[in-house]
Amino acid sequence: MAEQHDQHERGRRADSARRRERVLKTLDAMLRSDTDITVSALARTARVDRTFLYRHRDLLQRIHAAAAAPPQEGRIAAVSRASLQADLANALERNKRLAMRVRQLEKRLSQALGEAAWAESGLGAPADTDQLQQRITMLEQNLADIQGQLDERDDELEAARAANRELTRALNQRE
Repeated sequence: MAEQHDQHERGRRADSARRRERVLKTLDAMLRSDTDITVSALARTARVDRTFLYRHRDLLQRIHAAAAAPPQEGRIAAVSRASLQADLANALERNKRLAMRVRQLEKRLSQALGEAAWAESGLGAPADTDQLQQRITMLEQNLADIQGQLDERDDELEAARAANRELTRALNQRE
């Protein structure tokens, strides 16, 4: 029984050594290629379970170090699709913000140039615009008052004409 247990233990160690060797070879191959190095990708390529990598801390540390290492000279860094999409989303958002800022600045520039053109042409609003606005308001009020008085006088005139017509009829009927 003890012999069988020892044999089982040796077989387990040999299997672990073979898997370990596959992981190391796969890691070396991934370092030489443009492949993105992740625990999942390495476990899949080496045909081992991820838990095997997590149980062997030294392998896990090598994987993380290789993933974080800068690319070798002459080799392009592997870029994941997710990182490219994140970069694109950030660039699009920045582009929107910049376009909005450009529109704001164009509007301000247009207003400043318009005011300068009005001032240089002499057609611009006079400096005493507030006084003129107050004068306009006062004249509009006067106009409304005079219009009210005119309407009253029109009503009085109409009443006087109606009374005159009645008196004329009454005089004509007496005769």
